[in-house]
Amino acid sequence: MVIRTFAGHSPVVGPRAFVDATAVVIGDVHIGEDSSVWPLTVIRGDMHRIRIGQRTSVQDGSVLHITHAGPFNDKGFPLVVGNDVTIGHKVILHGCTLGDRILVGMGSTVMDGAVVEDDVIIGAGSLVPPGKVLQSGFLYVGSPVKQVRPLTEKERSFFTYTAGNYVKLKDQHLAEGFDRYQPEAR
Repeated sequence: MVIRTFAGHSPVVGPRAFVDATAVVIGDVHIGEDSSVWPLTVIRGDMHRIRIGQRTSVQDGSVLHITHAGPFNDKGFPLVVGNDVTIGHKVILHGCTLGDRILVGMGSTVMDGAVVEDDVIIGAGSLVPPGKVLQSGFLYVGSPVKQVRPLTEKERSFFTYTAGNYVKLKDQHLAEGFDRYQPEAR
């Protein structure tokens, strides 16, 4: 895996977190305790910060980046992801904010300045446009996303179940001898 310092910022990987050997993590990135970053994922905090909470899984082939500060956006947008979030395969998160207990379906994109409140499911292949706010407690699908219906109690219980399942899986990977990361040689 590549854990790389950039512009004086070194990634911080929390206790018992797992970063796959094929992942790339660069710059001002913090990955929370018991979280997991799976194969071929890129997390690039090179022009703003990225914060990933606890028990969050970032699945295979996902790309996480930021929106830099500049003449069109004076503060830029960091990428902030809460706790117990499951980010499906091949998801793009770009300069957005995700609360706690969220499922981002495979192949979805969440754009700059979008805010996803707690307890939300985003269906596979969805597009969350820049600046859009997804209210807590609903299922959203489509491109662009539309609010479909309130979540069921069964769906709400899925958030902590799937987060816990990925904690167990990353623990198995760690038990088989994968270090969470090797610090960059200088």
